[in-house]
Amino acid sequence: MKKLTSRIDKERLLLGIAAPLLAVVAALVVTTLVILATGKNPFDAFSDMVTYGSASDSQVYILNKATTYYLAGVAVAIGFRMNLFNIGVDGQYRLAAFVAAVLGGALSAPGWIAVPLIILCAMATGALWAAVAGVLKVTRGVSEVIATIMLNSIATAIIAYLLQPGKLGELQQGGTLVSTKPLPTSSYFFTIDAGPAGELWGFIVVAAIVGVAYWFLLGRTRFGFDLRTVGQSESAAAASGVSVKKMIATSMVISGAVAGLIGMPTLLNDSHQFSNDFPAGIGFTGIAIALLGRNHPIGIALGALLWGFLERTTNHLEFQGYDKEILGVIQGVIVLCVVIAYEVVRRYGLKRQQQRVGAELAAQALAPQTKQEVAG
Repeated sequence: MKKLTSRIDKERLLLGIAAPLLAVVAALVVTTLVILATGKNPFDAFSDMVTYGSASDSQVYILNKATTYYLAGVAVAIGFRMNLFNIGVDGQYRLAAFVAAVLGGALSAPGWIAVPLIILCAMATGALWAAVAGVLKVTRGVSEVIATIMLNSIATAIIAYLLQPGKLGELQQGGTLVSTKPLPTSSYFFTIDAGPAGELWGFIVVAAIVGVAYWFLLGRTRFGFDLRTVGQSESAAAASGVSVKKMIATSMVISGAVAGLIGMPTLLNDSHQFSNDFPAGIGFTGIAIALLGRNHPIGIALGALLWGFLERTTNHLEFQGYDKEILGVIQGVIVLCVVIAYEVVRRYGLKRQQQRVGAELAAQALAPQTKQEVAG
């Protein structure tokens, strides 16, 4: 039995390596064909992407973008581990950033008080907005997908209404931009000077802390075990004494709280105000990144870095004569290839494991008969 377990572990390791390699190879092949179809040389494109992406200013840009994308991926992954599809991350982080920006603009407290209050306000807003979908699911059986889609629209409408001049918004840049009151300089988050390459957002430290907390909470605590159990089988979790409804509501709240942090790197390190051109759609990007990272904190980090790299380098390709839609095509191809590759490898691994277990059990069943025949 030990030999069987050792074999299965080795195969699991090999399959774990094979899945991302298969996905990368498939993505490169499909992307090459797409670029060839546009009449361009794919190898020149790949070479230009690597060269431009390796520049120091590009590295800073990628890390800054990856900070935001990583938080989005973790927020979505928390729901995925619970078998919940929190598609409302986009509305949760935008509403949270707006409320936090309004609070930050009104505060006159020192930075060491104001910054934590702004962050806590954003987390609380995201958590409360996600809690609406969680409560609807556990009390009325409303699908979290439908509820969060509707809440996204409601959040967008609330922001549009309150951001008008004369309410909580004010005109900026000669009347071309509407924003909340800018944060005082004391409320800016720290940055890391990278010289000519620019400034690295200090919120990357917070993102790393969130990643460690996510790993510890879901992988090293009883709460995390219960959460994963409910995600795999609600009936089994209920039979073991876990409150399924409580876990669903709690996971939605935690996912929303992390979603509230998504807009903080931009607000505290970059724009210092919420305006009508505040980044949108990052919540949906988080879905792709969580899928790429297989809901693992390190995998999500790699997915966020890859997304930042693709955004930086493919935007540059547009200036080299390549079609601007290449970015969307490459991103879509990578996500599809990763999902398909992992599913193919998972099914193959399950089949191999069943075959090995069956062969080992058959061998054990034949062993006593062989001994009796020898003794006879």
